Amino acid sequence: MRRRRTASAAASSEDGAAPGGRLALAAEQEDELGARRKRPPTSLFAIMLVALGVGALFIASYFGAPPVAEVIGRNVAVNTGATNLQDVSAHNSPSIVRNPVNDANLVIVNRIDNPFYSCALHVSPDGGASWSQTPIPKPRGEQPKCYAPDVAFGADGSLYLTFVTLAGRGNVPNAVWLARSHDGGLTLSEPVKILGPLAFQIRVVADPSVPGRLYLTWLQGKEVALLRFAEPGNPIRFARSDDGGASWHGPVRVSSPDRQRVIAPSPALGPNGELYVFFLDVGDDRLDYDGAHQGQGGPPYPGYFTLVLARSLDSGATWSESVVDASIRPTQRFIVFIPPLPSVAIDRDGGTIYAAYQDGRAGDADVSVWASRDGGNSWARTRVNDTELTDGTSQYLPEVEVAPNGRVDVLYYDRRADPDDIMNEVSLQSSLDGGRTFGRSLRVSDAAFDPRIGFGSQRNMTEIGNRLALLSTETRALAAWTDTRAGTPVSGKQDIVRAMVSFSERPRLPHVASTVLRYGGVAHVVTGMALLAMLALSRLRDRRDGKAGGRATE
Repeated sequence: MRRRRTASAAASSEDGAAPGGRLALAAEQEDELGARRKRPPTSLFAIMLVALGVGALFIASYFGAPPVAEVIGRNVAVNTGATNLQDVSAHNSPSIVRNPVNDANLVIVNRIDNPFYSCALHVSPDGGASWSQTPIPKPRGEQPKCYAPDVAFGADGSLYLTFVTLAGRGNVPNAVWLARSHDGGLTLSEPVKILGPLAFQIRVVADPSVPGRLYLTWLQGKEVALLRFAEPGNPIRFARSDDGGASWHGPVRVSSPDRQRVIAPSPALGPNGELYVFFLDVGDDRLDYDGAHQGQGGPPYPGYFTLVLARSLDSGATWSESVVDASIRPTQRFIVFIPPLPSVAIDRDGGTIYAAYQDGRAGDADVSVWASRDGGNSWARTRVNDTELTDGTSQYLPEVEVAPNGRVDVLYYDRRADPDDIMNEVSLQSSLDGGRTFGRSLRVSDAAFDPRIGFGSQRNMTEIGNRLALLSTETRALAAWTDTRAGTPVSGKQDIVRAMVSFSERPRLPHVASTVLRYGGVAHVVTGMALLAMLALSRLRDRRDGKAGGRATE
């Protein structure tokens, strides 16, 4: 009897131990659940981080994005013979200026290549809505071959027009002339001679704060032959006038004697009177400089060009040089007397300097803008066109302009719509962050046109001009370019066509605030997503541990 009770008691003791163990495990799990409930809401915190980051990115993109731009109306031809099919003149290479004392008064000049070398001046009294052509007086004793014009408005509203006259069957520059207008370009004075023979690529800039002060740059040739310079060493020079072109100080050499093949000077004036001249050093490019292509089309020079900045801080008396970029890949052959020109613009409030040029370093022609925020000591390059890299289409001959509110506009020829990389359109892109990034492209031409129409087409080296024209205000931009839609391969007709672009401005954030929001937003999103991922992994591990604990209890 005693032995049976002992066995029974032992059995009862073992049966009681099992319920006690389960109760202890349940209590432990309850304690852990309670502890979890007391932990901070990690998932909610992570979601809040992601939401804050997304919000910051939205604010940065909304207030930092370029303004919404749209083309107003249809394209309008500027030259009066555009609608006359019997007028087969080849108008190209426009330049545009605005009268500082009358915002509605605009002037465009351009050269004419065909059927006779000439130049034209067009005047608008209504901000570009309508245009009339002003005859350019012929200098006495010169052949009637006005060519390669440039134009500037002085601080008092005086208009200054420069051009060269061509001489002989070779059509080389014989002299440089200056004509003035005191009625916004409606009439011109008799031209006065300011330079002698073989002055190429004349550019004139007027001081916006000193009436009558003009700056002149040019490439001075020594001896020329057909489509080429006979020898290297032709320098870029500079002269200054303080009396509206009646007398000149200079000339002064701008380019270093060490640079033997320089072309395409493009001057600009800084906000504190600094003088800048951008130009190209084409290195060993005998194909274009020495005319080895004999005016025939084909692949471009396979080497590199250097974009150079010359700077003067003493009104042009002395000059120093610095390299902007030494790795520019040429994208086309050209006649060295009329090469593609770099475009230059200055933010007169912020002091940032911009230069634009075409560059083939990625394999096809792209638009590059270089920006300097320290007076030209250092440069940052931005690829402007929003096409796929190496897509096989060309974007070229950019014109850069800075609006008074700091918006940077870039106008260029664009072939992205043609997989054969032939037909031209014209596009505009804008930047609100000092040229660091550019918004989406806007097509400003309302029809494609063939750049093979014009002078030189029989040699597969058509001359469509060496610059476009762009004038930017806070809310608008006026663009002008060489257009061939009214021409044929036989007529060679080219016209100057303009488009008006309207900008719907958004409030702008300072660059520092935009940068903080952008990078801070990314950091918040990444941190929040990482916390959510860690929380998900933690819960998955807890479930796995719970299942393992249950199996162990059983």
